Formats: sequence, C-alpha cells, structure tokens
Amino acid sequence: MADAPISAPPSPSAGATVVQPAWPPGSVAWKLAIVGAGPAGLALAIDAARRLPKAELTLFDARAADVDVSGDPRTLALAQGSVVWLQRLQAWPAEHAQPIMQVHVSQAPPTWQLAGLPAALTLRAADEGLPQLGAVLSYGALVARLQRRWQTLQAADPLRLRSRLGQPVAAIKAVDSGVEVDAGIAERFDLAVVAEGGVFAGQARKPLHHDYAQQAWVGTATLDGAVPGLAVERFTREGPLALLPLLPGADGSARAALVWCVASADDPVAALTERQRIAVLNQRLPAGCGRIVAVAAEAVCVGFERRTQPGRRPHGAHRQCGADAASGRRPGAEPGPARRRRAGAGAAPRRA
Repeated sequence: MADAPISAPPSPSAGATVVQPAWPPGSVAWKLAIVGAGPAGLALAIDAARRLPKAELTLFDARAADVDVSGDPRTLALAQGSVVWLQRLQAWPAEHAQPIMQVHVSQAPPTWQLAGLPAALTLRAADEGLPQLGAVLSYGALVARLQRRWQTLQAADPLRLRSRLGQPVAAIKAVDSGVEVDAGIAERFDLAVVAEGGVFAGQARKPLHHDYAQQAWVGTATLDGAVPGLAVERFTREGPLALLPLLPGADGSARAALVWCVASADDPVAALTERQRIAVLNQRLPAGCGRIVAVAAEAVCVGFERRTQPGRRPHGAHRQCGADAASGRRPGAEPGPARRRRAGAGAAPRRA
C-alpha cells in the first residue's frame, strides 16, 4: 500500500484573513528524539519520517535491536482510526488482527430501565458504513511489524534516521534552545518526545503509592456459540466485565481476551475452582455472546495501584495478586504459558 498523501487544508471562506506560518513544517531541519520503541514511539517515528522529510530523527529504547518482541502476548484493542493510521504507515499486521464488527454494551441486572427498554446498546460496523469498528491483536505482533517498517525506512536514509536501541536513557533535561538526552552520551535535540511507559511491575516500589483497592482477572477464554467479531462490555454489580474477540485458535475454536475488574476486598471468584469461576462468568455475561467453556492457564489476577516519586508524574501500575511475582503463574502451578499483563487503573487489556 502506498503512503496516503497529506491532504491540504480547506480553502478559507471569502473575506477571511489567513495567517500563514513563517515556515512550512516540512521545510525545517529539526533534530528530534523519540524515547521509547513501543507502539506509540515507533508509529510516531515512522509518521515523522514521512511528514518531516528534512528532520533528523533518533529513536531510543532500552530494548536491544535483536530482541524478538513478536511473542509478547499482551492484548491491544485499537479503534478504527488507529487501524487506518497504521495502514497509511504501511505498518498494519492485518493477518494477526481480529476485526471488531460489533460492540455490545450492557448492564447486568438489577438495573433501572427507561420506558421498558433494556440497559443495553449494540454498535455495528455495517450500520456505520465502516469495514470494522476496530481490531484486536497482540502487542508483540504490532510492535514487530512497526519495528520492521522503521528499520526499512532507516536503511533507506541512514544519515537522517537513527536508532539507539539497547541504550537506556538516563536523563532528559532542558538546555538553551532545546533539550539534552543522555543515553551514555549527552546529545542535544530541538525536541524530545517521551513515549516510554516502562514495565512498572519490574520497578521497585516508589516512595509514594496509592492502592485503588481493585484487581482484575485477565486471561484468554474459549467460547461456544460466540458471534464472530463481537466485543462485549458488561457492567456487573462487582465491576466491569469485558470480552475482546481474538483470532480463532489452532483448532478453530472461538477465543476472546477476558478482563473482569472487581474490588480487592470483595472478589467473588478468588476462592472458587476454575469450573466454578467459569460458571459465575457465564451468569454475568449477556445472552447471545456465547458461553465460556474454558479459560487458558495464563489467567491471573492483577491489582491496580499508583506509584510515583515526589516531583514526578504518577503512573498506573499493577502488582500480582495470588500469582508468582517472577513468572506470572499461580503458586504451585507448573511452568507454562502463564504471563503477567501490564495494566493501568481499570485498563486491561489496553485500548487505543
């Protein structure tokens, strides 16, 4: 797919006064730093390379260039606008993405009904004249495709596009007419964009923290009778329950990413067996979305808290609840595909 042209702004109405910028944005030889080679940082670097043909771009990340990120199983749900943008960047891994064709939002009983209507709403791509409402894929699949696209652009223009992978940024500070980025060598840039959230589970506890008294069960569910491409958001009395459609399993079974946020002090399934948990989940889900028949072994419970240091902006983070802190598996479980998922306050899987 060829890069989509950047459209010109609409013509001003008659009599309008238009103040033109002193310089076209694409004509200035900016020196830009992007810290973080995740989805946001890589997509920004690719788009900036296209839109700012005279700018020098340097991409920083602590992750080494030879690290294989494709296997990262964290789930991302992207809105259709994000999908279209990535398509224009020639960085959309369509073969690894499950389209979202419908979104069903409802509240579980007991609930108040207006004029006898149920507390439910379904959005359909067909009704909106869209090919899809969004898509669900793994973090690893998206980052791997974005990284290959960036490497292709960099190979074609190595004097302008650079990578400093495997070199953590130790400090960023403002200097005269710019900013200094220190990744072993202090370099001056006109602008630095920090697009690195950090893997907070691997960080030491900060001096200040706030526990949201919430936790979530996350995992991969296998469903019977599921509607292809249906995403579900169900507000239960315990907390929001969501299913995000995934590509079918190797055996053709319907799968979905599961997340159910509940109060830490009132977890309705913590003491139950897996079969009992599945029964409770099916009771909470709306009719017509399919029935959960299994939840993959990597299903774990994560908790939400905020960690920060004085003078720094707080970040959302999680702590393991009832799971091995090193491997993400429950105590006593055999080593396997169990993995922890990064989560912000009330946001797992991640949406964009």
